[in-house]
Amino acid sequence: MILHCTYEELMALSATAGRVMSAAEGSSRVAAPPEALADVAHLQPQLQGDLTISTLEEQRMLERAVDYLLEEVRQRMNRFILRQHVGSEDATNAYFEYAHVYVLRERVRGVGREMVAMIELMTGAPPTVESARTVSFADD
Repeated sequence: MILHCTYEELMALSATAGRVMSAAEGSSRVAAPPEALADVAHLQPQLQGDLTISTLEEQRMLERAVDYLLEEVRQRMNRFILRQHVGSEDATNAYFEYAHVYVLRERVRGVGREMVAMIELMTGAPPTVESARTVSFADD
């Protein structure tokens, strides 16, 4: 399954992922949960174009990474609003960054709902850990 991404969405995700990974390496703040960092690290090299999601397990990993990045960019936006002004250039840019990640996250969730429905249709049961890992939605 291919998740089409806009240039702006990819740039917002890439910039946020870069900040998160740099902060984790530099220990400049409390480290993110290891699973979140692993998910973000796995996502980073894929931020070159549309995202390919082959299994429900991959979708869930992507959703966790995007959820974490969305929270990071939301906090960044809030900091700019409080420290500067609601209409400052930094706050406005942070808002658009947040909005792009938010919209993408909703599409990632939609893909997950579709994958769950397809697995339930094919197997007659809700997804298991095994079916999430093995049922492929790849365009082979």
